[in-house]
Amino acid sequence: MMDAAIFDKDGTLFDFRATWGGWTARAIDHLAGHGADRALLARRLGYDVAAGVFAKNSPVIASTTPELVDIMHGFVPRMDKGQLLDSLSELSAAAPQAPAAPLRPVFEALKARGLKLGLATNDTEAPARAHLAGAGVLDLFDFVAGCDSGWGGKPAPGQLLAFANRVGVDPARSVMVGDSLHDLHAGRDAGMKRAAVLTGIAEAGELAPHADVVLPDISHLAAWIDEQRRS
Repeated sequence: MMDAAIFDKDGTLFDFRATWGGWTARAIDHLAGHGADRALLARRLGYDVAAGVFAKNSPVIASTTPELVDIMHGFVPRMDKGQLLDSLSELSAAAPQAPAAPLRPVFEALKARGLKLGLATNDTEAPARAHLAGAGVLDLFDFVAGCDSGWGGKPAPGQLLAFANRVGVDPARSVMVGDSLHDLHAGRDAGMKRAAVLTGIAEAGELAPHADVVLPDISHLAAWIDEQRRS
């Protein structure tokens, strides 16, 4: 039986390349105005600006915003860490999001099945809420946690366990839905089922050993949950 689902945001609800490629390019341009070397910063972020392609090990893919600040601050000489965190959070909140599937119908279908819904992101909470609101789905979520919400970030399971506690659902009757190993490891350590989606950077062969199912995108989740409930 499945009673709750908690989702990653970037690469899961929103297509990672379409959304965060543009954000990374804009962040590099913005920070160049504060003394950063564009080429050096792009290499540090694992992003080819000309091709619009992320390296597999790009820290943008799964790092928390404070972790990105730690990685970047030495390359932005005119900003301290606090200024850099504020700047990245503002850029994140304003980043145009490219939904990975029609989000309102997906989440309405899950709510119609009686599921509690949560979000666990390594972004900070304010941009996460702004992105959900912009997509017209914030009202469908019972829980939203960012890396600054008090439960840490993934791959640790704190956000997921806080969600299960908040909505009163056994983690074993919940599923973590994400596009990265950070998501799947958090789900495993929280005692949840794990559903991987292919709207991020990681490929099926990388995700499959750590997931109960690999789906093309979140629009396929309701059918999988129906199968779990019948079994």
